[in-house]
Amino acid sequence: LKENLGYLVLFFLTFIAMAIAGNKLMKDWGIETVIFSLLIGLFISNVFGVPEWIKPALSSEMYVKIGLVLLGTTVVFDKLMQLGAIGILQSVIVVFGVWYFSFWLCKKMKIDEEMAMMLSSAVSICGVSAAVATAGAIKGDKTKLSYIVSLVMIVAVPMIFLMPFLAKLIGLDAVMAGAWIGGTVDTTGAVVATGAVYGDEAKDASVIIKSSQNVLLGIAAFMISIYWSFKQSKGQKITGEKYADKPSLKLIWDRFPKFVLGFIAASLLFSFVIDPAENKQAMDTLKKMQGLWFALAFTSIGLETNFKSFLNVNNRKATGAFLIAQTFNIVFTLLVIYLLASLIGY
Repeated sequence: LKENLGYLVLFFLTFIAMAIAGNKLMKDWGIETVIFSLLIGLFISNVFGVPEWIKPALSSEMYVKIGLVLLGTTVVFDKLMQLGAIGILQSVIVVFGVWYFSFWLCKKMKIDEEMAMMLSSAVSICGVSAAVATAGAIKGDKTKLSYIVSLVMIVAVPMIFLMPFLAKLIGLDAVMAGAWIGGTVDTTGAVVATGAVYGDEAKDASVIIKSSQNVLLGIAAFMISIYWSFKQSKGQKITGEKYADKPSLKLIWDRFPKFVLGFIAASLLFSFVIDPAENKQAMDTLKKMQGLWFALAFTSIGLETNFKSFLNVNNRKATGAFLIAQTFNIVFTLLVIYLLASLIGY
């Protein structure tokens, strides 16, 4: 009975977070439910403590994986074709360029590799979703993940106003401004809000670019899981046995994040099998379901996290690395847009 009551409490706290995020002001600012879920969980965990009977309901990893599979249903390939090859090319160049720079920067700043992986994915791909997907691929520390998510959400807010201002100052047209916004703002909600500040055409272009980066999420998670399997197998004991320098296919499969297959399958199903008219009708519902599972995950993470763990040297370094990497992302993406515009044309 108590275990079932734990689920009721978890859902109740999550619905409070969703109600706060549903406020018009929060929507206009692009602040998503997950940040309120995390804050509510952190507040309860660190001020009152979490009873043992609630803990069985805190299955954050499972909630995240369900949310990520549902995310695949909203990544529809026909949207990506609206900007054609140039939008996809921009996303590929930006994602891999920014990810490599961010990871290199973290290594230079002596940030541990687990944190570096999650931070690099958050900055370069699609913010919260990329961070949680990477955490799933490497079985990352939930405390580090919650810190990265907090950084993503906090930095996204000023960018809602900064990016349209800079785009107009530089003199970018609506499509190029949207491409810049979609490639640099880290959460989908904030992308929509930022694009809308500039105008409807910029908003549409920004969402398309962000969607194309979302597609790369599955590929990135797959590559990261392979890399992590090789990294962890070298000279380390895994389940009591020492593997050779090169891990076996079985080890790679065991460590491979299976939700990536669900993400890809859902995306292909909703892109090429389900009728577009039916897909459009279901899209809002699917997005709400996706948001619910992510919100449950971050309420769980908050309840499992001790706030004192945030106040350490590694997290302070991570904040500096995130801000530098995001600045690089803004400049690098703008240069890529100008280059592609001059060579191909948006």
